Amino acid sequence: MKAHINLEEIPMKEKDEDETMVEEFDDEQFQLEKEEINTSAVKKKGKEITINDLPGIGPATAEKLIAVGFGTVMAIAVATPGEIVEACGISEAGARKIINAARDNLEMGFESGDQILKKRERVIKLSTGHKGFDAMMGGGFETGAITEIYAEFGGGKTQIGHILAVNALALESEKNPVVVYVDTENTFRPERIKQIADGKGMDVDAVLKSIKVGRAYNSDHQMLLVDKIEEMITEQHLNVKLIVIDSLTAHFRAEFVGRGTLADRQQKLNKHMHALLRLADTHNVCVYVTNQVMAKPDQFFGDPTQAIGGHIVGHASTFRIYLRKGKKGSRVAKLVDSPSLPEAEVAFYLTEKGLQDI
Repeated sequence: MKAHINLEEIPMKEKDEDETMVEEFDDEQFQLEKEEINTSAVKKKGKEITINDLPGIGPATAEKLIAVGFGTVMAIAVATPGEIVEACGISEAGARKIINAARDNLEMGFESGDQILKKRERVIKLSTGHKGFDAMMGGGFETGAITEIYAEFGGGKTQIGHILAVNALALESEKNPVVVYVDTENTFRPERIKQIADGKGMDVDAVLKSIKVGRAYNSDHQMLLVDKIEEMITEQHLNVKLIVIDSLTAHFRAEFVGRGTLADRQQKLNKHMHALLRLADTHNVCVYVTNQVMAKPDQFFGDPTQAIGGHIVGHASTFRIYLRKGKKGSRVAKLVDSPSLPEAEVAFYLTEKGLQDI
C-alpha cells in the first residue's frame, strides 16, 4: 500500500547563510587581489625596488644572496636558477620564481634598434695613447665589453694593461674613476704606473690610490675577486671604469691538467667569462683580459700560435687582439675579432712613456 505524502507539510529550505558568506568572501578577495595588483604595478613603474621586495625572498635568503654577489635586482634577473639554488639552498622552482619576478620588475624584453643605439651613447672609449691603435679599435677600448689580448711571453700584454689603467684614471668625463686590477701572475708594478703617470703629468699618489689590486692565488680565488668587484660597485659605490685580469687563463691552465679535466676547466672558465661579461654590461665597465698562448706542432704553414681557452674564451670576448713581436723590438697588434670593426693591424714601440709610433 503506497504512503500518501502531503507536499504542503514539508517546510521549504531557506537560503543557506554560508552561501551568502561565500559570495561576499569571493567579492572581498577579488577586491584585495585587485588592490595588490595595482600596488605592485605602481611599484614596478615607479620607484626602484630592492631584492627584499621580490616574492620568496625573506631576510635570511636576502642575506645569503648579498653575501655571494646577488645584492641587486639586476644581478638576480641575469642569474641562472642553478646559481640562485647554490647561493641560498632553495628549490629550482623557487629560484625560477624569484628570477622571473626580478625580470618582470626590470621589464626585460625586446628593444628597438633606436633604443639600443641611444644606450650605446653611454659607451666610453679608453685610449691606448696611440692614434693608430685607437683607430683600429674604433676610438679605443670600449666600456660594456670584454677585450682580450693574447700573445707569447714578453709580448706586451701587461704593459698595455698598465697603460690602460693610467688612461682610465685620466678620463675627464668621469668623477673619481677607479681601476680594479686582478693580478694572477704577480706582474702588477706600481713603479711602471708611476712612470706612465709622470709622463702624462698626473698626480702619481692619486693615481696609485685609485687602482685597487687583488692578487689571485688560484682559479677559485680569481673568481671570488671578480664577485667582490660587484660589491665594490653596488655597496661601496666606487666608479669602476676598468677591470684588468692579467692573466685570465694562467691558474686554469695550471690546475686542470690533461684531457680528462678539460671539460671541467672549460665549464669553470665559461662561468668566469660570463661573470665578467655581466659586470661589463650592467655597470658599463671596460674589461681587459690577457691570455696565454700555445704552439700547434701539427701546423707546418703560417703562425702556429693559438690562444688558450679555446672557443669558450673566443666567443665570450667582444674584441680579440693578437699581439706579436715585430722587427727591431716593435710590436704588431692585429684585431682578430670584433662585432663591428674589420680586421686590421697596427705596429708600434713600447717605451717608458707608453706606446710610440714606428
